[in-house]
Amino acid sequence: MSDTDRDFIFICHADLPWTPSKFTQGVEVKNLGKANDRAMQLVRFQPGASFPAHLHADVEFLFMLEGEVLQNGHKLHAGCSTVAPAGTYDTEFISPSGCTFLLIYALSTSDRFNAQTS
Repeated sequence: MSDTDRDFIFICHADLPWTPSKFTQGVEVKNLGKANDRAMQLVRFQPGASFPAHLHADVEFLFMLEGEVLQNGHKLHAGCSTVAPAGTYDTEFISPSGCTFLLIYALSTSDRFNAQTS
């Protein structure tokens, strides 16, 4: 490792296992890493999986990689993203056909999909 690489964290997501969500059925998570009070996850919803309505206590960033999800009446597909500022509320978050997305959120809030972020 070079001196310039010392503080970087390199992760190949293919080497990480999918972990079932502790909060809802049909959702799996890969914890990609955390730093500076932020965490990054891959989240996979099976067809028909949903997440309960919830408040965003801090900012949350989502980038769709594949499939579709309905979030508060908006259909998101691969290449779409959302930014949920602190104080916003998800009334609906469901994937009729299944999906995978990248999620970045503040560690100061509870982990939305899987309580294990270490």
